[in-house]
Amino acid sequence: MKLVIGVASAGIGVLTVTCIIIRCYGFNISSIISNSIFRKLSKDDQDLESVINNYGPLAPKRYSFSYIKKMTNSFKHKLGQGGYGSVFKGKLPDGRLVAVKLLNTSKENVQEFVNEVASISRTSHVNVVTLLGFCLEGSKRALVYEYMPNGSLEKFIHNGDTSKAHQHLGWEKFYHIAIETARGLEYLHRGCNTRILHLDIKPHNILLDEEFCPKISDFGLAKLCPPKESNVSLFEARGTIGYVAPEVLSRSFGEVSHKSDVYSYGMMILEMVGCKNNPDAGVDETSDIYFPHWIYKHVEQGKVFKLPSVMSSNENEIEIAKKMVIVGLWCIQTHPSYRPAMNKVIDMLQGSIEALQIPPKPFLSSPPRLSSMGSSFTSMS
Repeated sequence: MKLVIGVASAGIGVLTVTCIIIRCYGFNISSIISNSIFRKLSKDDQDLESVINNYGPLAPKRYSFSYIKKMTNSFKHKLGQGGYGSVFKGKLPDGRLVAVKLLNTSKENVQEFVNEVASISRTSHVNVVTLLGFCLEGSKRALVYEYMPNGSLEKFIHNGDTSKAHQHLGWEKFYHIAIETARGLEYLHRGCNTRILHLDIKPHNILLDEEFCPKISDFGLAKLCPPKESNVSLFEARGTIGYVAPEVLSRSFGEVSHKSDVYSYGMMILEMVGCKNNPDAGVDETSDIYFPHWIYKHVEQGKVFKLPSVMSSNENEIEIAKKMVIVGLWCIQTHPSYRPAMNKVIDMLQGSIEALQIPPKPFLSSPPRLSSMGSSFTSMS
């Protein structure tokens, strides 16, 4: 009898110690049970456990890799591919379609993966894509997002013929996308408990739902900062050549802040109007002409109406195009302090064209051309 009591007491003691360890170190109990309590958690697992514990039941669901395979029918339907990995179409048990981003297994992508889960888990906005779940199982990493049936904005403006892209969507739809994307950015900059700088705004990262409502996606390069702080410290340049703000590449232009996203947004809406990659304009990725200088000259001379994407438009559509160009030029001012905040951008887009002043001419020369134009990068500054 004493032996039984002793064994029972010892078992209770071990269980108590185990519970104390779990409680002290903040491990997620359900995750530990499913992955074995005796397995040593990696640094990446610990980071994700921290995210899960912080958000409790609101945190995205964690899936096993075998379930990810089942969800995507063994990765049968590929939606796209990029430097980060590939995106596949999938389906949840309740019938909802999802987009599963399967990341490359390179060591450099691990922190981007944890960073994306940590940042997007803090968001809830109609113009920010919803993260439904993730998988981190050894070297296998995947993110499960709501499915966007119309893909990215990129395919509507990078088809080699901007005039056809506008005929398909219509100027009113492009205008709506510009405004709603600005609302999403304004939310990230001012609406979250923790301010989020996206740092990779470009057409490829703006996804469109069935109603062509835009949603900001891909937070792998995002940075978090407290609401009362506006600047962040970067030890490496990050973003996409052609959209990245000058201060991200060199601090001599100013501090990296939410105004860096404003610059990328400005370049994007100028591209939406058809001011870049336009074979008839003589301005493309291989040209030595800095396209903001080219479009600024057109605005000064009142020639914005002669852009191939605008020429067949009616008066209302021409006004929308001109408004987007002027706002875009304000957003890409070289010094961050000259750029408007996103709430001001929304006011400018929704206001009258008569109230808009022509901004100062951008004084930067053409940025260096890279063979990987349009691809995201991180490099030492």
